Amino acid sequence: MIEIRNVRKSYEGNPVVDDLSLTVKTGSVFGFLGPNGAGKTTTIKMLVGLVRADGGTIKIDGHEPHDTPSREQIGFMPEDPYFYDRLTGMEFLMFCGQLFKKSYRKTENEYGEILKLVGIYDAANHAIATYSKGMKQRLGFAQAIVNDPAHVFLDEPLDGLDPIGRREIKGIIKKLHGDGKTIFFNSHVLGDVEEICHEIGIIHRGKLVYAGDVKQFCNGRTLEEQFVTAIEQERNSSMLTL
Repeated sequence: MIEIRNVRKSYEGNPVVDDLSLTVKTGSVFGFLGPNGAGKTTTIKMLVGLVRADGGTIKIDGHEPHDTPSREQIGFMPEDPYFYDRLTGMEFLMFCGQLFKKSYRKTENEYGEILKLVGIYDAANHAIATYSKGMKQRLGFAQAIVNDPAHVFLDEPLDGLDPIGRREIKGIIKKLHGDGKTIFFNSHVLGDVEEICHEIGIIHRGKLVYAGDVKQFCNGRTLEEQFVTAIEQERNSSMLTL
């Protein structure tokens, strides 16, 4: 279970995440939504231990994100993954795998299965410099699951993919869910979020607007329509309080 309680984070005195509380059930596919600058990426970075909160608590299965037990159980795909372009896809994935005790002894065949899963096995021995943006997205996804994590955090995992690629990555997310993984991701492609997520959380200016069931939130409308309405209401409310 992922538990966020009264979490705050500011940069240069400007609040980015403001008293955020959220619970994500084990084994769920959770979509984390909000307009640009809402605090989504900062929240994910705090969840995976890359950024420390200024206040509040974050627990993943009872452990803080920067604790070793948590790190072994976390997979993370950043919005803009960094790659060593002179390495091949296989070399990069093996390098990432060796950072974890769980996957340190994986064989090349096991790494190959992960590359097959994300659809770039045929380019396993090609330099990453030759990869398209979509192929790099797939490799970023591969490194996020290389340690067979219980919790997978994905920051815009569908960005840069064509419709076929998006469908395949959504299929992988569904498979991971079927394997009992908890998937926490943000995306601006709301149609895809509506398709694969059980629950969503929406933040605006660092504050929680909604958390709960997707269908209940949509109430017969599309997620995009209801999301835009909710954010516009929040903005109008903020204007009235100025």
